[in-house]
Amino acid sequence: MPSIIDPIYGRVDISELEQLVINTPEMARLRRIQQLGLADLAFPGANHTRFEHSVGTLFIADKMAKALGLSQEEIVKIRMAALLHDIGHCAFSHVVESVLKRNPLYQPVINGKNFLNHEMFTKYIITNSFHTKPEIAAHAGAPFFEEIAKMATGEVDEVSKPYLAQIISNDIDADRIDFLLRDSYHTGVSLGLVDLDQIIGSMSLYNGRVILGGSESYDEEMALTAAESMLIARAHHYSAIIHNPKTQGARVMLLHALEKALDLYGKSGNDIRAIMAKFFTSYIDSDLLNFIESNGDENSKKLVLNLRNGYICNAVSRFTHKNLNPLTRMALSTIARNGVARKMFEDELAKRFAKKYGAPVLIDLDIASGIPKSTRVKIGEEEGFFYDESALANGLVRAISRQISLCIFSKKEDDSTLSQASHDFLLGIESLSPKLLHFIRNENNLPIEGLLLIFYSAHRLFSSEAEGRITMPRLRNINLIYRLVREFEKIDRLRNLFEYRFHNRYGFPYSDKLFEDIQLLVAMGMVDEDLRYFEKKGRWQQRYEYVLTSDGLEYAGLIAPSYQNELKIIENHLMINKHSIPRDMVSIAKNRYKKELNKGLASHF
Repeated sequence: MPSIIDPIYGRVDISELEQLVINTPEMARLRRIQQLGLADLAFPGANHTRFEHSVGTLFIADKMAKALGLSQEEIVKIRMAALLHDIGHCAFSHVVESVLKRNPLYQPVINGKNFLNHEMFTKYIITNSFHTKPEIAAHAGAPFFEEIAKMATGEVDEVSKPYLAQIISNDIDADRIDFLLRDSYHTGVSLGLVDLDQIIGSMSLYNGRVILGGSESYDEEMALTAAESMLIARAHHYSAIIHNPKTQGARVMLLHALEKALDLYGKSGNDIRAIMAKFFTSYIDSDLLNFIESNGDENSKKLVLNLRNGYICNAVSRFTHKNLNPLTRMALSTIARNGVARKMFEDELAKRFAKKYGAPVLIDLDIASGIPKSTRVKIGEEEGFFYDESALANGLVRAISRQISLCIFSKKEDDSTLSQASHDFLLGIESLSPKLLHFIRNENNLPIEGLLLIFYSAHRLFSSEAEGRITMPRLRNINLIYRLVREFEKIDRLRNLFEYRFHNRYGFPYSDKLFEDIQLLVAMGMVDEDLRYFEKKGRWQQRYEYVLTSDGLEYAGLIAPSYQNELKIIENHLMINKHSIPRDMVSIAKNRYKKELNKGLASHF
């Protein structure tokens, strides 16, 4: 049996079919695509590849599948899905993917469908490429690879056995475990302990799904501890590597050079969508740099030359959740999740800065993504969410959710005078953000703003003021929010605002996106999450209750004029059903809670 020697796991045995797949041009391409893009300019050892990561994911997935007692046929599928899960990644990984989100007209159209992320290319390549090769077709045909494509891209509801997809793509999966271990190893950054054996030993199958747990009390605690450690590593991964200023600087240099080269390429009569498809299917990292040098302007070519020479623009100023006020933080978080608005924000802010200070700069706005939201645990005879059982895990989800980094990079070698100027320029951010939010609302629905309006309406309905104190509602548990959102989705005039997909995998209606948006509102300081303990069947459990913060009240008041009709419907519904809304009333001194509204900012929303 052939094998591959991995620097982390040692010998990784490879089957005959896997070796045939590895020998294809599609897999060979991954040997020339770095896992962390340009992060090696900040961490010289970080030159590991997507191929290396794919083999590592196969190794972890194999251990998981065997520990869960899966059949040999299932293990074969799991291993193949793990090996191919990144086959559709583009050159320099997420930099090019962000170009598609920022420039919708660049999105390739294949079989009448716009391709806008690497998962879509992964599914397309797996489905259409491998079974057409005679040496592979002798072992596996089209139906096999169709199922592999769904497993590799995490389409849990599309495979006959959901746990097969969960092993590859979930909150705690083979992909995440390997990249945390591998990125830590190659960067030299200690991200926190990822206890592989403990995590895998804590996994079991329950109702066709992978969950964490144990048969004894101590086993339960260790299962939670292992999962908590992995979340700590994920949180550190963003702050230490992804949001490292040098990593961001290299990323924004490549992004701006590539977008300019593509613009000129299109103006010359070339098909941008066709070349974008090649970035995901045939280009390697060096091909992408060569493309920019062949098609970009002098500035783009200079940026690429600097990247080749390891000269990264300096971050003259950096803003995070610690120095952005909650209103601005919330606005930027919303903008950053809309590719077109993010590009407009970065470009406009750079123009304003250059006009005011005569200094060319590059702007990069980045947020953490992939917020953990679906891990289930079995404690005793009860099944629940990991984040409901662990206050530490809940805090880590919030820590990941709040990670935002706005960097201003100077193109000048002498940038000593720009640092203070960029901090003074923060006011430009506050005036630009509301205008872009208007743009996003005109182009897309913003369910997170609809969610905030629910808290705002409940606050206005139940709150009262007397003797210098304000008494307001604390809504009991997240299930109430879920119920209200589902009720509003049934109202025709609100259906487009509350676009949340619910599923019943856990035996009750649940929405991953709704959980994520609630955590974002908490992380951005719009809503406060209060921990409460209660006893159930002899065990003490915890639940979270929610109250609108003063910043949330202010922000909601600023966006409310954009939703006058929707707000009226929400308030009427809550008024009619107010006696069935579980809540506690909390009291606080008025001067400690309320703020004077910023009239200047309010006029922009």
